Amino acid sequence: MPAATCHVHRLGPTPYTQGLDVQRRLVAECRESGSIHLVLLEHPPTYTLGARGDRGHLLADEVRLSQLGADVHQTDRGGDITYHGPGQLVGYPILDIKRWRQGPRWYVKSLEQVLIETLAGFGIASERSEGRPGVWVGGAKIGAIGVRISRGVTSHGFALNVDPNLDYFSHIVPCGLPDISVTSMNQVLGTAPAKDHLIDVVSAAFGRVFDIEMREPEDALVG
Repeated sequence: MPAATCHVHRLGPTPYTQGLDVQRRLVAECRESGSIHLVLLEHPPTYTLGARGDRGHLLADEVRLSQLGADVHQTDRGGDITYHGPGQLVGYPILDIKRWRQGPRWYVKSLEQVLIETLAGFGIASERSEGRPGVWVGGAKIGAIGVRISRGVTSHGFALNVDPNLDYFSHIVPCGLPDISVTSMNQVLGTAPAKDHLIDVVSAAFGRVFDIEMREPEDALVG
């Protein structure tokens, strides 16, 4: 496989719909030129339902959602319902998996490996759970995976709980899995890593797992 470069975009706090727009633009660019991107950002309180998600897994009514300041969005990714919010690092890799001559299962496991290696970089031992996409620490979910692959090009991706308000998860059945607990890096370590350092570690892990050079463009990606 020829050497390739992945462009890393640090967007910071970004409304969910703006994040979708960024993904659509980069998916089109990927189809046209084969470019590869990793978008890293943070959303305001947002509940998202996958293409086959069960709205019954959203346990809060409109009044409570208004009190929470949270939005709800139906999306075209896989998986059920999840939460995004401040203190959570969301990653949207945009790439054509045909370049790696692999399929969706390999891709999901690769994203899980990125999170596993990232957490190991902070001394956190994490693992997969068979049949339940994501990454787990001591039986509690710390990282979620939800992707879309259309004609080989990926969008959506992963969410790593760094230091979110975990109470927001009590208003959903996370990923459609009843009776699971959710944790964060802050809860495990007693402190949250600095955002820029965390992104450096995630980017390096992504480069290792996908065997690709990571580079930050000189011009910032405008949402």
